[in-house]
Amino acid sequence: MVQVNQTRDRRTSVEEIFDYLHEEILTLGLRPGDRISESDIAAQFGVSRQPVRDAFSRLANLDLLVIRPQRATEVKRFSTREIVKSRFVRLSVEKEVLCRAARLCDAEGAASLDAALADQEKALAARDVEGFGALDYAFHQTLCAIAQAEFAFEVIMAEKSKVDRLCMLGLSKVDRMPELVEDHRKIADAVTSHDETRAVDAGVLHLSRLDETIEWISATNANYFEKLDG
Repeated sequence: MVQVNQTRDRRTSVEEIFDYLHEEILTLGLRPGDRISESDIAAQFGVSRQPVRDAFSRLANLDLLVIRPQRATEVKRFSTREIVKSRFVRLSVEKEVLCRAARLCDAEGAASLDAALADQEKALAARDVEGFGALDYAFHQTLCAIAQAEFAFEVIMAEKSKVDRLCMLGLSKVDRMPELVEDHRKIADAVTSHDETRAVDAGVLHLSRLDETIEWISATNANYFEKLDG
């Protein structure tokens, strides 16, 4: 029984450390290139190094940490190649989702989009950047539900998570949130009007907003990107 409890305690420690670091990385409490120490994190949580290693390994598998033997562990910098790949996959899926949503949207779907937009307006008024990030996920999940393609959201979520740190940096810019809310409003209007072409065009424009963010970060924080991306 003691061994079982120890295993459970260790698993709990790994989860706590993982959740903490994952949140810090995604919300940019820890920034690309920042170094983190096993011993420092172990001391912070009052645990041995093993659960910290396990948490680090999980974060590395998500492409958020770079672990190098005998060298400091670093928060992974952005990779232009991975960003391009992720956006290609997501755009391909979202185009089909928007077409299907525009064809299939009914009164219930329209009401769910109206409710999602109302929540976003509240987050905008409160300047709640983190809250808006969660609502952004929910909006795209709603579109997948309307399209009767809930499975597509798993792909969108996986690809979106790879650029969430970029999105958070973009949201920190002045007037970024109003632009994104307006994009969502145009997407919703096209979907509820059953206009597939306009829905896709609005979706493509929405996803292209990241271009400006990438250019801005490259100009202001070039060290956030990997030096050798080829």
